[in-house]
Parts: sequence; C-alpha cells; structure tokens
Amino acid sequence: MQIKAAELTDVVSRLRRVEGQIAGIIRMIEDGRECKDVVTQLAAAARALDKAGFKIIATGLRHCVTESADGEQSVDMAEMERLFLTLA
Repeated sequence: MQIKAAELTDVVSRLRRVEGQIAGIIRMIEDGRECKDVVTQLAAAARALDKAGFKIIATGLRHCVTESADGEQSVDMAEMERLFLTLA
C-alpha cells in the first residue's frame, strides 16, 4: 500500500515536532537532568509517534479497501491486523 505524501502532511508535521522532542531529550540527558523529567519526555515522544502511526494506518485504510467485480467493498483484514499489531 502506498499513500501519497500530500495525504500525510499533518503526520509529517507531527513527526518534525517529535524530532525536536528527541533532540531536546538528548540535551536533557547530556545536561544531567532528572530521570523523571527525561522519562516523562520520552513517554510524550512515544505517544506522539504512536499517534502518527495510527494516523498513517487510518489514512491507509482507504487504500486497503478493495472493490470486487460486483461492486462490493472489502478490507484486507490480515494487512490491517498486521499494521495495528505493529504499533501495539
């Protein structure tokens, strides 16, 4: 399944914010910040990455819907399950 980049501009923006968060976490570690603060920021970055992943899956769901010869639509359930489990 391929998704056009134009459909994921908000995901790219979210990932750029996460990129900044990760840089900040690295600085926190290098500066010797409290473990609690570092872990809190790591958890926030992880949640943001999860949200980006689920957004990609939700967007891709349209691409996983196939139409049969008689016009019925179906979803490749094995592919959807695999994608969701990848993020679980």
